[in-house]
Amino acid sequence: MTRKLTDSEAWRALQAHRASLAGFSLRDAFARDERRFERFSRRFGAAGGELLIDFSKHLIDERALELLLDLAQASGVRARIDAMFAGARINVTEDRAALHVALRDLSPRPLVMDGIDVKAQAAAVRERFLDFAERVRAGAAAGHTGARFSDVVNLGIGGSDLGPQMMVQALAPFHDGPRVHFVANVDPAHLDATLRRLDPRSTLFIVASKTFTTAETMANARAARAWLAAALGEAAVERHFVAVSANARQAAAFGIAADRVFEFWDWVGGRYSLWSAIGLPIAIAVGRARFMEMLAGAHAIDEHFRTAPFADNLPVLMALVGLWYVDFWGAGTLSIAPYSQHLSRFVAHIQQLDMESNGKRVTVDGEVVDYATGPVVWGEPGTNAQHAYFQWLQQAPALAPVDFIVAAETEYDDDRHRMLVANCFAQSAALAFGKARQEARAEMIAAGVDELHAERLAPHREFPGNRPSTTILVRRFDPFALGMLTALYEHKVFVQASIWNINPFDQWGVELGKSIAARVAAALADSAVPLDAASAGLVAAWRAMRER
Repeated sequence: MTRKLTDSEAWRALQAHRASLAGFSLRDAFARDERRFERFSRRFGAAGGELLIDFSKHLIDERALELLLDLAQASGVRARIDAMFAGARINVTEDRAALHVALRDLSPRPLVMDGIDVKAQAAAVRERFLDFAERVRAGAAAGHTGARFSDVVNLGIGGSDLGPQMMVQALAPFHDGPRVHFVANVDPAHLDATLRRLDPRSTLFIVASKTFTTAETMANARAARAWLAAALGEAAVERHFVAVSANARQAAAFGIAADRVFEFWDWVGGRYSLWSAIGLPIAIAVGRARFMEMLAGAHAIDEHFRTAPFADNLPVLMALVGLWYVDFWGAGTLSIAPYSQHLSRFVAHIQQLDMESNGKRVTVDGEVVDYATGPVVWGEPGTNAQHAYFQWLQQAPALAPVDFIVAAETEYDDDRHRMLVANCFAQSAALAFGKARQEARAEMIAAGVDELHAERLAPHREFPGNRPSTTILVRRFDPFALGMLTALYEHKVFVQASIWNINPFDQWGVELGKSIAARVAAALADSAVPLDAASAGLVAAWRAMRER
């Protein structure tokens, strides 16, 4: 049996230091150290001008950071990073590599796995799908009637939906191709609402499923195929459907031509796949050049992650600060607040990335953990979020760290953008520094409130502060920056998994529900199919309601 993480010297040192910080005050920390912002911030890019990450409003001091870095070293994080980039089979439960970094590796270095240069393999497929995207954008790849494609519908779920959908929305200012839509939910209302607005003559469908058997995706694909065939005939299917899949045989049986099947591999996890042919809708929306800029941004972070010392390594620092709260402060959630409407699906993507990866209860050795692993990830774009749940963040008893994300420049450089940025910075300051009861009381009295009333209201207007947050500031949310930002979170999750000694690349918790759903679906059609008593009761109630 391997030694428990919680028995390690590094872990015990962190526990002791956490106890010593019981009275830590962010107000006092900034008052004592006028350089705290500089010392706990890191910059990246040319002259540090592409990205700034501010860790100064966290419940840490130099000693805490030193001990967290010791934990990373003692946990073998460097060896795990090297193993991932070398193509080792670090996904031990499925005996696979995890080489999403190879999809955006633009360096001349080969990466050979099992005798195959996977970088060359990825580049060949990338060239095929980018060429197809450009032909769709130019009208050279057209529909059955010769009509140019005005709309593209991506049919996928999980990583085949959330990643590309997030990026397409995030890059909205750069769209100059057909409109792109995403349908994931097997609820007929989702596909129906999408198709109702479209013309079958100018609609292209992308079926995104590695196995070409994903239940929800294939149900929607069959419905979309029927809609198209009803309008244009069966012969139109070949011109209006493409597949992103490793199962060319099943795609051919569906009616998709071999030259319109774009491969990806078992060494690419779904939630890490937007850099592969799963990113075809992104390429159609913004074009080859901008897709490559997105890859270049991710690759820049990959190289930084691979080579930078841990004390300046942005994903490592993000991971350590997050682990500090999960395991030593009892904070079970992470709220993400992107101050950009275009990033309205960013949190959903990171939620899957983090919670599907690190929502694990056993180590890679099969031992049940005795510490918390991944947090609950949630959030909405600011400023909307401020009027929804920031009351809870500011004054509820629970501690919930926040990641604020904002850009210095946008295409709307007017007073509204400055208002947006002001709100972002102000909310992080309010969480950190709060408002003392005596300050609230004095403000009310200065505004003309009588002393007795001010005394009564002061507890309600007191803000405890000491609520931690990270602020991530990018120059602009362009393809390069969005590639950087997404890769940052990917590597953060990986570092945390490495310390917790869990496998972030499988998702057996997803598979259990799928297998039970297949059995329940059979029982909905045939009452003789046996089920557990609870499910059988629900199926019987469902039937009774339908028969009334």
